[in-house]
Amino acid sequence: MATTDDALPKHHVATHSEKLIITASSLGTVFEWYDFYLYGLLTTIIAAQFLTGLNQTTSFIMALLVFAAGFIVRPFGALFFGRIGDLFGRRYTFIITLLVMGLSTFLVGCLPTYKTAGVAAPIMLVVLRMFQGLALGGEYGGAATYVAEHAPNGKRGLYTSWIQITATAGLAMALLIVIVVRSPTVGIGEEAFREWGWRIPYLLSGGFLAVGLWLRLKLHESPVFKKMKDEGTGSKAPLTEAFGQWKNMKIVLIAFFGAIAGQAVIWYTGQLYAMYFLEKMLKVEGLTANTLVITALLLATPFFLFFGWLSDKIGRKPIILGGCALAAVTLFPVFHALTEAANPALARAQATAPVTLIANPAECSSQFDPVGQNKFDTTSCDIVKNALAKAGVNYRNVAATSGALAAITIGTTTITAPDPATLKGDEKKKAIAAFTARVVGAPAVAAKPAEAGKPAVEAKVAVIGELSKVGYPAKADPKAINTPMVIALLFYLVLLVTMVYGPIAAMLVELFPSRIRYTSMSLPYHIGNGWLGGLLPAIGFAMVAANGNIYYGFWYPVAVAAATLVFGLIFLPETYKREIDG
Repeated sequence: MATTDDALPKHHVATHSEKLIITASSLGTVFEWYDFYLYGLLTTIIAAQFLTGLNQTTSFIMALLVFAAGFIVRPFGALFFGRIGDLFGRRYTFIITLLVMGLSTFLVGCLPTYKTAGVAAPIMLVVLRMFQGLALGGEYGGAATYVAEHAPNGKRGLYTSWIQITATAGLAMALLIVIVVRSPTVGIGEEAFREWGWRIPYLLSGGFLAVGLWLRLKLHESPVFKKMKDEGTGSKAPLTEAFGQWKNMKIVLIAFFGAIAGQAVIWYTGQLYAMYFLEKMLKVEGLTANTLVITALLLATPFFLFFGWLSDKIGRKPIILGGCALAAVTLFPVFHALTEAANPALARAQATAPVTLIANPAECSSQFDPVGQNKFDTTSCDIVKNALAKAGVNYRNVAATSGALAAITIGTTTITAPDPATLKGDEKKKAIAAFTARVVGAPAVAAKPAEAGKPAVEAKVAVIGELSKVGYPAKADPKAINTPMVIALLFYLVLLVTMVYGPIAAMLVELFPSRIRYTSMSLPYHIGNGWLGGLLPAIGFAMVAANGNIYYGFWYPVAVAAATLVFGLIFLPETYKREIDG
């Protein structure tokens, strides 16, 4: 492709038409991301409403997998809508995607829960999540292509960075609305929110859909697409041309392995996984975690524009690969520091009284039970791991000799698990309950007088678990949270996101010819962000559940970011001076 430095004046000022294009494209995409990420913010609540009957660890992972269902189908949406966009136009296509996304999200707010509809409830939820994923698969490529094809040369990074802001802006918008609605002072309070108020943010998407459609109906087709149509140079088979010809398929693979893969895992680690880590691993109360994350998002969001602008000056490649390098080197120390800042009592306990599981690895399962049938009580190792998984405690594994019962060491105290092979029925349940109570603790149960035909319930004394005795907190103490440090660490994580994500839309548009651009850029982007990124929370927490180390899940994004850095340095071309109307 040709390159240019001086096609337009250096100080080109955006026209009214260009501002409308950016606003309508970006705002509509904000609403779509808002719709898509609502589920991610409400995963724990959704699990309680739609996935009852599973153990706690499995329920959370399954809820994350339902969330991931929307990501899994995104590449198929990219293929379907990308083809339509290259054949019939960018504007027409992303009006359809907005309509599908908005209606699907609104309907989630109307769904019956498991209590009312049984297994049909999660099935309907998965179907709607898949429609959302299909719509988003067609949305991003259309919006990015449309804005880039209107942008003047030398400004594509800056103009398309407004599209890059939309994912974070949609997440921030969803966070803000969730915070307001669940707040006890200005909203309905936590209890009502968990019971029925979670529907409100979904139902609001109906109004956002109307606004987004009104704006997009004002737009005209992109000049690059119109020129291509007028000259008859458009592709008759964009899918075949994009992925069936090696000269184009090679660029798709380079874009994926040399930029998108690292960008995807950094995005989802820095924003969604960080929030889950605060709530699930560090036991920070949900509303507090939401507030901390949205503060960091708002502070870091302008850097999408900064890095988009900077990429117009120095290139896309050094900024994207620089973000990958920083992520690969710093993710582990940053999340260790986040533990110390958000839950210092937990950090102290981990340092002074580490927990060790001593067990035969052959007897240990992953603690993942998607059908809810495994009680994790057939081996002594599973009994220990199940207790630790419920407590969300960080531990390391030491192999025991074959035939030895599993044991747990907390500081200097060692507790041996019961042998399930020698116990049956109620005796086994009582032994497991007594072991769990000694490790984790058990609340007191008030005595109830005998009723007609029913025996009296004996009072049970509260048991303080060994974990509590050595300082492991049940929840993070809000007064002990180092708020400025937590926000600073979260800000750094989002800053990495802005580095890898801010310039990538411009780079993808510049890599591919206009006749197959929508299709070619959409598929690798959504495979990366839909599969590598979207599955990251579920994979990360499954790795933690299987291994016991709360930081173990970060090996996934670190490995992918490092691989992208190496591949990108060797194969990824620089594109910021390319013409894109060919």
